[in-house]
Amino acid sequence: MRTRNQSGVTSRSILVVEDQEDMCAMLRTQLLDAGYRVVTARNGRDAVKAWGRESFDLVLTDILMPDRDGIELMGDMRKTRPDLPIVAMSGGGRAPAAYYLKLARLLGAKAILEKPFSKEQLLMTVAFALPDEGG
Repeated sequence: MRTRNQSGVTSRSILVVEDQEDMCAMLRTQLLDAGYRVVTARNGRDAVKAWGRESFDLVLTDILMPDRDGIELMGDMRKTRPDLPIVAMSGGGRAPAAYYLKLARLLGAKAILEKPFSKEQLLMTVAFALPDEGG
């Protein structure tokens, strides 16, 4: 969902799903500073609720979370919006991050981010994953 900000520029709407409070706040701030409209959810269950209330241009989700992980969330979202760009991120867990991110790619993530990543990597990845303004 595109909205116009105070300067009249169209901003893109991003749902950020991240269970770690500090990481969630950092992502929100960096994306807001870049001009995106941001809604946050702390787990997959809360993300599904947010998803039910509004439409988003992109979802940025962690993979390993309590109360519905990112893989389950991706499956839910693909059922109703198969074209939705999803960026999956992971720092690993019981397996290396690459394992979870490869699985996310196989399930349709347009892009992946391995934690930790820089602000520049985040913004470049989000810009790559978002569809063109005209499309």
